Amino acid sequence: MEFRAAGPEDLAAVMSIERRAHFHPWSESVIRRYLQKPGSAWVAQKEGTVVGWAVITLIAGEAELLMIAVDPNSQGQGIGRALMNFLLAYLTGQHAEQWFLDVRESNAAAIHLYESMGFCLAGNRPNYYPTADGHEDALLYCLDLQP
Repeated sequence: MEFRAAGPEDLAAVMSIERRAHFHPWSESVIRRYLQKPGSAWVAQKEGTVVGWAVITLIAGEAELLMIAVDPNSQGQGIGRALMNFLLAYLTGQHAEQWFLDVRESNAAAIHLYESMGFCLAGNRPNYYPTADGHEDALLYCLDLQP
């Protein structure tokens, strides 16, 4: 598995993953914007093929995971965990102090991953995510990165 900064050349691969992995995918214009921001978008590659991607921000010591997605055909192989560990190492190297993220309350697999990495529940955003029949809450998680 290889990890690298994503760029505009990754748009087609990222859009393909995004459309297949999410009920409510990000738009192409939003993804294109993050692919042009250095240090924001990252991809996981397996044998030269993009199998996952993520978007982070880092401002004044606070990092946020805005998006992470793994190709549905590659889920369950540890790619999400490997990508999160790569991002953790990157953010630590950038001297981030805290890492925040939110997750659908129904996404048990992601919640398990985040909690196993040491993220702690910090709150929720009611009715944040759209669903097929309404909305569901976002759970907010935080990880302290400085000892």
